[in-house]
This record gives sequence, C-alpha cells and structure tokens, in this order.
Amino acid sequence: MTADPQTLLTALIDKAKAAGADAADALLYKSLSASVSVRLGETEEVERSENQDLGLRVFVGDQQAMVSSTNFSRDALDTLVDRAVKMAKLAPSDPYAGLAPKDRLAKAPFADLDLADGHEPTTEELTERALACEAAARAVEGVTNSSGAGASVSGGESFFATSDGFYGRKYGGSHSVGVSVLAGEGTAMERDYDSDSAVHISDLRSSEDVGRVAGERTVQRLNPRKMTSQQAPVIFEQRLAATLLGPLASAANGSSIARKTSFLLEKLGERLFPASIIVRDDPLRPRGFGSKPFDGEGVTCEAFDLIDQGVLTQWYLNSAQAKQLGLETNGRAQRGTGGAPSSGPSNLDLLAGTKSPEELIKDAGNGLLVSDMFGPQINGNTGDFSVGCAGFAIENGEVAYPVSEITIAGNLLDMWANLVAGSDLIRRGSVNAPTLLIEQMTIAGE
Repeated sequence: MTADPQTLLTALIDKAKAAGADAADALLYKSLSASVSVRLGETEEVERSENQDLGLRVFVGDQQAMVSSTNFSRDALDTLVDRAVKMAKLAPSDPYAGLAPKDRLAKAPFADLDLADGHEPTTEELTERALACEAAARAVEGVTNSSGAGASVSGGESFFATSDGFYGRKYGGSHSVGVSVLAGEGTAMERDYDSDSAVHISDLRSSEDVGRVAGERTVQRLNPRKMTSQQAPVIFEQRLAATLLGPLASAANGSSIARKTSFLLEKLGERLFPASIIVRDDPLRPRGFGSKPFDGEGVTCEAFDLIDQGVLTQWYLNSAQAKQLGLETNGRAQRGTGGAPSSGPSNLDLLAGTKSPEELIKDAGNGLLVSDMFGPQINGNTGDFSVGCAGFAIENGEVAYPVSEITIAGNLLDMWANLVAGSDLIRRGSVNAPTLLIEQMTIAGE
C-alpha cells in the first residue's frame, strides 16, 4: 500500500460511486501482536504477527454489499470495487440499510483518550516478564508444577471514511502477563491462575505479583470438599463478577431486540437491579480498553448509564437497528472489515458499592464464594443461567474451606434483582464489576 490511509479510502469510495454506488464507506485496519510463552523456566513459543485488512461497503438504493481484502494492489482494489457494486445490485432490499445520519457524525479534532503508550517490548523483555511471573508462582510453597506463563503486547489502528465526508482514525494497544500453576499430586492436584492487562505498561501489575497471587490461589484450593445442595447466598469474586454483565449487554443489544429474541424485550424502563446499582457505559474514559472517540459508523460517542438506579434505560444501537426500532442511534456501532456494523458496549462497568468483599462475606452468613467457573450456560430467551464452579464454602460469615464439583443456577432477572455490589471495582478489560453478592441461588452439590 503506497497511499496514505485517507487517500486510499477516499479513492475507493470515489471509485465505488463512479461504478454505480449511491453511497459507500470503507475501513482499513492494521494490527500488530507479539507474545512469548514459557513453561518450567524454558521458552516454549514466540509469536509475532502484523496484519492489515480493508473492507468496503456500498449501497445501491436500499441494497448493500460488503467485501474485504488483504491485497492492496491497484488491480486487486479495482476488482474489489467492481465486485462490491455488482453484489449490491443483486442483494435483497433492506429498508434499514444506509450510512449513519450525517448530523450525528463526530467532528475533528477527536478526543485524545491516551489509548496506547507507544512501547513495544522486545522478545527478550517479554520472555523476562513471563519467566519472572512463572518463577514467582513456582516459588510459593505447595506449588508442584506449571501449566505455563505468558507475556504479550498488541496494538492496532483503524481508519474509517464515508461518502458523506467523514474520516477518522482510532488506535489502541495493551500489555498482558499471566500464569497458571498446579499444587498437590496425582488426583489431588489443583490448578489456578492469575493475569493482568493494561493499556499502558506502567499500569500493569508486576510479573512477580501476578505470579505470587497465582501460586497462593492454587495452594488455597487444595483438599476441596463437596458441598450440600441448597438454596443459599452466592458471592462472585471480583475477577469473575463481570460474567453477570456480559449477558446484560447481549440481551440489551439492538439486534436481539429487533429480532425479538431477548429476555429483556419488554423490560425497557423497568427496574432490573436494586436502586443502588448503576451500570455505566463510557467510551470516553482515558486508557479504557473499549474507549473510542467515535463508533463504527463515525457517530459521536458519549457515556450513558445502561442501568440507572436499577432501571434499564436503553438498548445498544447502531443506525440500522435504531431505524428499525423507531429510535436514534446512541453511537454504539461496532465494525469489522468483513460485514455490516453490529452494536455493543464500549467500557461497561457496574459501579462500586460501599461494602468490602469481607463485609459481603459476613453478610452472606452461610453460602458459597465462587472463585472459578467452567462454561456458563445462558438462555438468551429466558435469562436462565447455570455454570459449573469451584470456590470456598462460607460458614458463619467467614471463608471456611475449598469446595469443588458444584453447579450454581438461577434466572438472571432474579439474580440481578437481588444483587449487592462490593467496593472493589478493578478495571482489567472492557467489561468490569466489583465483587457481587447474589442473595440466593440454587447450589447443586451432593
């Protein structure tokens, strides 16, 4: 590719219009990633990849087509345009298809959200980080083996243009480190892990701290007991608590609402959580994993509370979904090079409450602290939730002993309605929550 991104995308759009398209948009995505995996003090794998991909969407009336390519030669791009326009002319009519409303498009200069630190660690640095993490985990008394440790860096930037004159660039990057180790021997062996990610390496926890925590968590799981089947309070540890937010975002997605396949279909404006709960979606947070100055259609991004004092306030919408539902887009379009825009959250947080995890455990009295989960099952039409898990029994308001081979189940609407948020919100990704207490769930043990 010899042309700068804006020139390239503008030329593609102009060619599409000259070939018969009424409107078009184009996206260029470039990414880089590097990682190192180690085990038992030896390097196992070193990977590095650099990719670039281009997508073109064209409209002929209310018909649309999307094509993508990794070949940036002049002939390949001419073929791309020709194929896209021919496909659009044969596509079925879609009354909701089209570019985002022109008056909703973001305008430069865009906010600087500090989404990358510009630091690309060398392979040696990544290796040293991974080795230090594993060594710290293995140094914990009781740890007997390692599943391996890893360190990685990733970065990407995208360039987006439309035939309405919009052009913008987004970028981002992150660093991560993690390790998984084992304790015990034979059939009494237990496994656990810890990891951390940050947009800026200066915000990343030290490898030694991550390793130490992984080792300590693993040893704490030794000699688990079974748990009696019962109805009891369940606490989701902070690193797992966001599991209860993912289904909320999915069920509030405009696509699910338009297809009438969401258990939240008739719940807009209703109280789903206690009045103390706020779930905020903020695309403009500096150094946020999901931050962006404009969405996948070029629409201005603004923060909103998806759950405001317990009440569901809106859906995640792109322009087509909004048009279909008779609403306005709220700047939550997501876009890849291979298809039409979807929609979804940016930085989604269930905001912290006032009680510490220890206070939540005391409030639970007798119940379960979940520290690991295996394959959650969620029915998107009903909200029924179940998951295999391991953790610790709570007795008389204190953590008593490790437990395993347990399944917990409930309905998300009931779970959300009886939820208490802890005070320990930590942001390790784009969806985050503090420790969460559910006042009653079904625990299936022995």
